Amino acid sequence: MSPKIGHINFLNVLPLNYGYANVARNLEIFYGVPTFLNAELKAGRIDISNISSIEYARQSRDLLILPKICVRADCAVTSIILVSRKPLDEIRDDKVIITSKSATAQRLLKIILHEHGAAPNYETRAVTVENPVDDDATAALLIGDDALYVYLHRPENFFIYDLGVEWHKLTGKQMIYALWAVRKKFAEENPDDLRAAYKKIRAAFEFGIEHKADAIQSVLSTKPFTFAELDKYLGNVIKWDLTAENLDALKLYYRKAAELNLIDAVPELNFANVD
Repeated sequence: MSPKIGHINFLNVLPLNYGYANVARNLEIFYGVPTFLNAELKAGRIDISNISSIEYARQSRDLLILPKICVRADCAVTSIILVSRKPLDEIRDDKVIITSKSATAQRLLKIILHEHGAAPNYETRAVTVENPVDDDATAALLIGDDALYVYLHRPENFFIYDLGVEWHKLTGKQMIYALWAVRKKFAEENPDDLRAAYKKIRAAFEFGIEHKADAIQSVLSTKPFTFAELDKYLGNVIKWDLTAENLDALKLYYRKAAELNLIDAVPELNFANVD
């Protein structure tokens, strides 16, 4: 049974997207923002997906992690930012707008602001590059391509905080923003199909990384970035290898999220057998 595969088509996985288009065309792929694919995986409408790392904690009884691949940053991430009218340390009970696109970024922001002594009034609504912070709010969380654009083209009279940097200041750790996961039921019932799909995903990733320059060129006409900006972002800022050190940082993130009741419990990290 061929799996249905979700794909979050942000620039932070451009190499994989390029690989899918060139060397894995026979995969059945469904595109969407993180929160949409999280829900599709939970509902069983897709079988494998890159998901917000916090979503694994929320669905860990029903999911297995695919090894060796993730979306992470050692420190600065540049595509998850808080745009604020005041310094971070001065935010208290202010209104802070959070995007609905990523559950991981929402909870990361709440951890960071809590550590800074803030107890904001969070409100979920859409934000735009043109007007990143509405007049009735103090700050707003941006993620993905919009966040990267605002980070690189900073609006006047706003403070810009990179959440990867703030997390590193707080913990000294890197941060894992996304994992690849498979529904446990699919893995148990279709082990050979899972191994075949995983092999194709890894091959697509490797192809895209090897041909990173071509991948960047393929999107320049539709994205508001230069080749140099994306070349620096992909591979230097954003990295995709999942190691034991990365997992220690992920466990710390889960512990801090659980302490603030942002997740029910710290999950066990269970991996799919794809060897």
